[in-house]
Amino acid sequence: MTKSILPKTLKQFSWETMTEESALKALLVTRNGLTQAEAELRLQNFGENKLPEGKKDSVLKRFLMQFNNALIYVLLGASVLTILMNHWLDTGVILGVVFINAIVGYIQEDKAQKALEGIRKLLALKASIVRDGVRKEVVAELLVPGDIVILKAGDKIPADMRLINISRFEVDESSLTGESVAVYKELQPVDAGTILGDRKSMAYAGTTVSSGDAMGVVTATGIDTEVGKINMLLAETKSTTTPLIRKINGLGKKLSAIILSFSVLLVFYAVLITDRTWTDTVVSVIGLAVAAIPEGLPAIVTITLAIGVQRMAKRNAIIRRLPSVETLGAVTVICSDKTGTLTKNEMTATNIYLLEDTFSVSGLGYAPKGKIFYEKDNANINTNKNSVLYNLIQSADLCNDSEIVLEEDIWLPQGAPTEAALKTLARKAKVNNTFTNRIDNIPFDSKYKYKAALCELEGKKTLFVNGAPEKLITICGNQATVFGSQPINEYFWEDRIKLAASKGQRLIGCAFKEMPESKTDIGHSDLDDNLIFLGIVGIIDPPRPEAIEAIEKCKQAGIQVKMITGDHVLTAREIGLSLGLTDRQNVISGVELESMDEEQLREAVCNCDIFARTSPEHKLKLVKALQETGEIVAMTGDGVNDAPALKRADIGVAMGIKGTEVSKDSSEMVLVDDNFSSIVSAVEEGRTIYDNIRKTLLFIFPTNGAEALVIIAALLFSFIMPITAVQILWVNMVTAVTLALSLAFEPTEINTMKNPPRDPKEAILGGYFLFRIVYVACIIGLLTIFLFNLFKNTHDIAYARTIAVNTLVFCEMFYLLNCRNLHQSLFGHGFFKNKIVFIVSGVLILIQLTFTYFPFMQRLFATASLEPLDWLYPLIGGILVMIIVELEKRITTFFLRNKK
Repeated sequence: MTKSILPKTLKQFSWETMTEESALKALLVTRNGLTQAEAELRLQNFGENKLPEGKKDSVLKRFLMQFNNALIYVLLGASVLTILMNHWLDTGVILGVVFINAIVGYIQEDKAQKALEGIRKLLALKASIVRDGVRKEVVAELLVPGDIVILKAGDKIPADMRLINISRFEVDESSLTGESVAVYKELQPVDAGTILGDRKSMAYAGTTVSSGDAMGVVTATGIDTEVGKINMLLAETKSTTTPLIRKINGLGKKLSAIILSFSVLLVFYAVLITDRTWTDTVVSVIGLAVAAIPEGLPAIVTITLAIGVQRMAKRNAIIRRLPSVETLGAVTVICSDKTGTLTKNEMTATNIYLLEDTFSVSGLGYAPKGKIFYEKDNANINTNKNSVLYNLIQSADLCNDSEIVLEEDIWLPQGAPTEAALKTLARKAKVNNTFTNRIDNIPFDSKYKYKAALCELEGKKTLFVNGAPEKLITICGNQATVFGSQPINEYFWEDRIKLAASKGQRLIGCAFKEMPESKTDIGHSDLDDNLIFLGIVGIIDPPRPEAIEAIEKCKQAGIQVKMITGDHVLTAREIGLSLGLTDRQNVISGVELESMDEEQLREAVCNCDIFARTSPEHKLKLVKALQETGEIVAMTGDGVNDAPALKRADIGVAMGIKGTEVSKDSSEMVLVDDNFSSIVSAVEEGRTIYDNIRKTLLFIFPTNGAEALVIIAALLFSFIMPITAVQILWVNMVTAVTLALSLAFEPTEINTMKNPPRDPKEAILGGYFLFRIVYVACIIGLLTIFLFNLFKNTHDIAYARTIAVNTLVFCEMFYLLNCRNLHQSLFGHGFFKNKIVFIVSGVLILIQLTFTYFPFMQRLFATASLEPLDWLYPLIGGILVMIIVELEKRITTFFLRNKK
């Protein structure tokens, strides 16, 4: 066995610029394929044709990572102290809260890393190749550079390859390039630097053969393929933490530092200045830590997000990662792919250009519902009364190998989408070709750029030709008019082609000529100067009607929409304008992006709304540039090429129907109905969830602050603790699972979608929130201390503490009503919409009755039974807090309005 002399790396070759023979020569192979021995040597050198698997964290590591939180560290430290001091009840409650939070976190993140696994499924399982001159089928993973691969319609291409033989060969590259139309492949080399979508001499791994047959020589396998490069981008792209989680983590660190520092100072003060013992002081400080730390916050945030997930699922938006729910509410820019997302991915003939007239065609998609009418005055036309139009429609219908069929009330194409659009056009025109006999045909060939059909209709034989209009006008000697034929005016038709192209249309030219009765077959030589050019059909992939409305709603909500597509510049501009996406005419291409430095790129994303002919790297660059300008970015997409940008974006939104598994696994959200308008619903829900989380913080921090204030006051002024650490844990636990949780069910406030996105740099607790925290904490804390001291003088400590605990609970219960609306009156819009608030309040009263009167609870928490009339004190205290806070809210709102 001889050693292969093929270089180990082939990256220096630009295969698309080489002829077939040059490529074969460079790869040291003939059309008879490699020998088995040489293939085995190359397999050792280049490795298997598969993508590498990333290293996964163990189950234990992922679970332990849930404890990586500053607030949790403080609680764990407090639990250690309680163990050393034999306060086992405190220990059990603290550790229980910590572990429940860890379990919830682990479950929600269990499926977070699937992007790399999904992309590996793109490579075909089997491949048909030629080795030792014999055709055989092998596992695609065993392909090597130099292998000769045979392709047919429906095959998934197993590796990157230079085409060496083709027959009517089309490839669907939409998953890789974003192109909405299958690419007609050619053998001719292309210029150096040609972008991926225009390399017609190449076929790439992960794409699918739409029609025809081909043979290619493998130029790259595994990680060296274009889809492999995307895999590397995906592996190297770091997932970003959502704004909410970043802010809560930062808040937790600051709060932990403040609590620890203050606790240390308080210990020294209490021991050195007052008469308290070390043990008594440490126990009190542990109570302070437990009171000040919102240990239920992680669980409440998770539950609030989970409730949001359920709401979104009902609105056709599936959330894959809980924290991403909130991110939607902060989105300032949506970067959207075009094909199948903003457009229907259904080719539609919209215009017909003749010598004397231009016609428009109504109706979208493949459904044969619509009419043909004059563009100049919108008057309907009878196709049979215009001979040129009639012949053009016949050519579109008869020189055609596709069909449209009705399945479950939906019209679907069978065959090439462009030809199916021509079939739909013929049905709309009601041209009757029932008695037509197709005698012979010339299939489409990219070399000639046309197809032809010899048909017999009404006793006459006619040759119909459809193809690229710029090609047909060069071979047609005449052009059709309603008065007969005349010599063709190429300059006129060139202007027409430019006009149609400026509308972003795909163009099909039609021509015909009458043939002798004796003619039974046709060849390329039959397309001579006697061919008569009829006109041009303009075809588009129409925008989704609901996407137009959704974009308008995004604008009202202050959200920019930017289209990033692999399509041509003219097509992208026309679609963008028809969607109402922008009123700016400038479109930036991928080639222009390549020449920009970072500063120019940041300027471009701010001043342009449409980016065309982009590659996966371009999409990723654009998302990064937007993020660097301070935007919160959502990226929608459905193809493999979208995966890196989906992962990098603050929130990736994949299409559920047409989306690849890669795009879904790289995203945080999947749209079940592929409907762009569902994003608007998701944004509204995201904003509601963020408001509800802020309401939760506005409820938890003041109430926790009040509990902490009670302990601080006792230590500073050296009086008996009004409430013990275990009692504080009780209050925190019962209010968190009832009162705080009920805020997650608050409905959307008025004008939520009329307000601009919140400032991404805005602190989760702004100046007003900090004022409210201190204000409410002081009111509830001082009221609790007052009532404790009032009853301490006439009752025992257990009775006074029971009053204090119930005062805290009732104050929190009534303060909850203040938190339901951030600025509006609590009795305003939607007071009775959230029935959960009233249910949990009733449940909490029953729980507190159990806490107060059940003997085993009295033994556990050192409480005492209250006299019935003494319940008036906690009740009046709660009502008083509600009134005082409501007055503050009205005064604050009044001054804020006047300030504006």
